[in-house]
Amino acid sequence: MIAFTLPQPTPTWYLLLAAVLFAIGVVGVMVRRNPLVLFMCVELMLNAVNLSFVAFARQMGDVGGQSTVFFVMVVAAAEVVVGLGVVVAILRRRPTATTDDMTELKG
Repeated sequence: MIAFTLPQPTPTWYLLLAAVLFAIGVVGVMVRRNPLVLFMCVELMLNAVNLSFVAFARQMGDVGGQSTVFFVMVVAAAEVVVGLGVVVAILRRRPTATTDDMTELKG
């Protein structure tokens, strides 16, 4: 039997994955008009940044990056609760609403 071992992922792999995820999020924000998809793309970008924080923290052997990610996830959870509630309420009232229609919310 031949032993086959996979190489251990380096922080560079995680940073490349984070860059790809962030780029997908940016393209989604620039191209899409649906508020829910836009919201998910912003969350994807936020998670890409979290992944890069964890990769740098592991490379440097420091816990600071991981603790930063913890606080960012707490803030993101609060953002999801409030933001998703507002977006769903608007989409229930106007199912065909786009992000351009959201400018009417300005006071």
